[in-house]
Amino acid sequence: MVSAADRAKIIRPGQTYVGQQGFTYQAGVSRGTVGETSVCMNVLPMPPGAKAKAHYHKDIDTIAYLLEGRCSVFYGDQFEHRVEMVQGEQMFMPRDVPHAPVNDSGAPCTWIVVHSSGDDQDDIIMTPHLDALLPKF
Repeated sequence: MVSAADRAKIIRPGQTYVGQQGFTYQAGVSRGTVGETSVCMNVLPMPPGAKAKAHYHKDIDTIAYLLEGRCSVFYGDQFEHRVEMVQGEQMFMPRDVPHAPVNDSGAPCTWIVVHSSGDDQDDIIMTPHLDALLPKF
């Protein structure tokens, strides 16, 4: 029988994937890298001018920690909210809330993103009608 300790895994840097949100992520702990899990964590590097495609995660909460840099997050049913995040801050995005990070800082930024699902691509609902509300670069 396999014990819980036998299921422990190390995720080494270098694995990447492209998400529906339009970014190349550095793969972290997820269903795809460690097998069955009910949470996931990935690293999202954003170059200057990068912005996510508008989306929400159906029935999935998100926690985002800004590891380095500065970045804006637009959120709400009509992106009526905008917050500027700085290094070291965390943001909780409740399930089903449309959002999109936008790196309008002129310098790179990096996020650590955690979802209450085994994969950050689970149940993503794209909201392309909100993309027009994001800044143009």
